[in-house]
Amino acid sequence: MNISYAFKNFDPSDHLKEYAASRFEKMGKFIGDTVETDLQINLSVEKFRHQAEVILSADNMHISAYEESEDMYSTIDLVLEKLESQLKRMRERHKERRRAGTPRAARMDVISLSEEPGGGAPTIKDSDHFEPKPMNIDEAAMQLESLKYEFLVFRNAETERVNVLYRAKNGDFGLIDPGN
Repeated sequence: MNISYAFKNFDPSDHLKEYAASRFEKMGKFIGDTVETDLQINLSVEKFRHQAEVILSADNMHISAYEESEDMYSTIDLVLEKLESQLKRMRERHKERRRAGTPRAARMDVISLSEEPGGGAPTIKDSDHFEPKPMNIDEAAMQLESLKYEFLVFRNAETERVNVLYRAKNGDFGLIDPGN
């Protein structure tokens, strides 16, 4: 993360510079190290008001926060809290969008054993892409019964997870639910 400071209408002490640097270095935990991030911190004093403006720019995000108070240290803390809350909110929205997004496509591979002497290792014969349909377990059981397949991959409508319903040797059905 690239952090740059700008000071207006005052000369900052070394302690203030170190304090601001230590506080804003913690922003990396919200963003991660893989993203190229620029953090511009503008600190200024106008009469008795201490102002802080922070602009965060990353790949697909641009966030800014502004605060003012009567003390520069508290102003830095206030603007940092505001920026952290915006980043947390943004991260939660991103998680919700990922959870509620389009159904994930699954890949199904049909495997057959090679007949070569000494080979015996399974090889992938064919592959196909499909999107599991959302349905409850009873619907999946009825569909597996009517189609006469050995198994059925579907998205459980109650848990939103991909499940596998299979036909056991005795004719009953088994369910594979991988959990979280």
